[in-house]
Amino acid sequence: MYRKLVINVTEYETRVALLEDGTIAELFIERGDGADIAGNVYKGRVQRVLPGMQAAFVDIGIDQAAFIYVDDVIGNSYKDIEELFIQSDEVDKDIEQTVQEDSAYSHATSNVPIEALITEGQEIMVQVAKSPIGTKGARVTSHVSLPGHLLVMMPTSTHIGVSKRIEDEYERNRLKNLIEGLRTNNFGYISRTAAEGVDEKKIEIEIAFLMKLWETIQKTFKAAPVPSLLHQELNIIHRAVRDLLIHDAEKLIIDSRLEYESVLRFLDMFMPSLKHSIELYEGTEPIFDSHNLEGVIARGLKRKVWLKSGGYIVIEHTEALTAIDVNTGRYVGKHNPEETMLTTNLEAVQEITYQIRLRDIGGIIIVDFIDMEKISSQEKVFNAFQEALKKDRSKTHVLPISEMGLIQMTRKRIRKPLTHLLCEPCFYCEGEGYLLSEQSVCYNIYKEVLHEASDSLGTKLTLRVNPEIADLLHGGENRIITSLERIIGKQIEIYPNAQFHLEKFDICERP
Repeated sequence: MYRKLVINVTEYETRVALLEDGTIAELFIERGDGADIAGNVYKGRVQRVLPGMQAAFVDIGIDQAAFIYVDDVIGNSYKDIEELFIQSDEVDKDIEQTVQEDSAYSHATSNVPIEALITEGQEIMVQVAKSPIGTKGARVTSHVSLPGHLLVMMPTSTHIGVSKRIEDEYERNRLKNLIEGLRTNNFGYISRTAAEGVDEKKIEIEIAFLMKLWETIQKTFKAAPVPSLLHQELNIIHRAVRDLLIHDAEKLIIDSRLEYESVLRFLDMFMPSLKHSIELYEGTEPIFDSHNLEGVIARGLKRKVWLKSGGYIVIEHTEALTAIDVNTGRYVGKHNPEETMLTTNLEAVQEITYQIRLRDIGGIIIVDFIDMEKISSQEKVFNAFQEALKKDRSKTHVLPISEMGLIQMTRKRIRKPLTHLLCEPCFYCEGEGYLLSEQSVCYNIYKEVLHEASDSLGTKLTLRVNPEIADLLHGGENRIITSLERIIGKQIEIYPNAQFHLEKFDICERP
C-alpha cells in the first residue's frame, strides 16, 4: 500500500491528509485557536477534589477545568498506561504495543484515596492526555512523558521498554542494555521503532536532549504563575513527520514554502535520509482540490452516506455513543432476500470502517446491520468487519454480532471527531443536525477568495454573506478580511443578506 501525506497550510488553519493508494484515510486539522492541546504540560491548581468519584478538577488556564483520576496522580500506580502516550503516538502504536507485551509493567491499582494525594488549592504539574471534547474537559495526568524521535522519556517511571514493532530479539536486548547503560537517572524510557539499528551515540544525544527538556520544564514550573503552559507539543506538521512519514508514509507534499523549509530543517536534525521524500507543491490549483479531497471531506460530514449498490448508511452521534444503521435503499438485489442483505452488509462494512477512521469516531459504536437469518452470513459480515478494522491505527474492541443483528464496539477516543471539529449544532433545526461552524464558513471564504482572486481583474471584491457571518467578519474574524486585502491587493466590501443560508456566500468582482 502506497501512503502519502498531503498538507495544506493557510494563515489560520493547517490540514494534514494521509492518503492510502490515493484515497484519504485520515485527516488532521489544527487551527490557531489551540483546540488540540494533547501532550502539553501545564502548571495547574487543584480546584475541587471529588472523593466520591476519586477524581479532581484542575485549572490549567483554558475555558473548561481539566480532570484527573486518582490513578493518574503521582503516588498511585497506572490504571491505563496507554493514556500517557496518546500525545506522542496518535497514529503510531509503538508505545501501546510495548505496554501490552510487557506484563512486568502492569501494576495493581493502589488503594490510596485521591484526597490523601492532593488537596484543593494545591499547585500541580500535569500533562494533557486527551483534549477537551464537547462538554468534557481535558483529561490530565501527573505522570509526564516526553516523546522524542527515538525514545519516550518517563520521569515518573523506572521502566525500560522496546516497541513491539522491533521484532528481532537481539536488537531488542541491545536497545534495552544501551538505555540502561546510558541513563544517568532512574527515569523510564521506551525505545520507539525509529531507534532500530541506531548507534549508541545518537541514543545518548537523545537521552541528553530529553533530560535537558525535563530540567527546563521543572525550572519553569518553579517560577511560572498558576495556571500557565510549561511545554507545548510539536505542531501538527512536525507530528505528522515524526509519527507518519518516518514510519508509514513514503512521501510528503506541502503547499507552503515556509513550512516546507521548516520540515527540511526538522529532518536535518532527526532523519536526513528522508529529505528526498519532501516535495513543495507549487501548482495553481489548491492542493486538496488537485488530489480530489474536498469532496471526500464534505462526504465525511454527512449524516447519510450512499453505497455504490444503492444502499446507504446513516451515522447518528449522541452524548453516549455513535449509532450506525445500514439500509438497502434503492438496492433490491437479483436473486433472494438473504443474498441481497448479505451483499449490502458486506459493502456497508467497508464504508463504515472507512468512515469511522476518516471521521475519527471514538467511544462506544453500535452498528445495526440488516437482519440475516443464516449464521454463515453473520459470520462473513463479522469476519469482514474485523479484517477491515486492521487498517485502523486506533485501538478497537469488537463483540460478535448479537441476536438482534448488532455489532457493538469501542474505539479509542483521542481527538475531537471531524464533525465536532468542523461543525456546530444547527440552530435552524434546534440542534437535531449540524451546520458548518461560523468560523469554518469564514475560513472557506478565505480560501475561496484566494482561489478566485488570481483570475480577477477588478480592483474591488464584493462579498455577500449571511448577517451572522458578516458580523463575525466585521468583528472577531476581521483579521481574515485584513489579511486577504493585504495578500490580493484589493478592497473587500461585505454585504449581509438575510436570505442567505449560514453556509452560503457569494464573491463578485467590481471594476
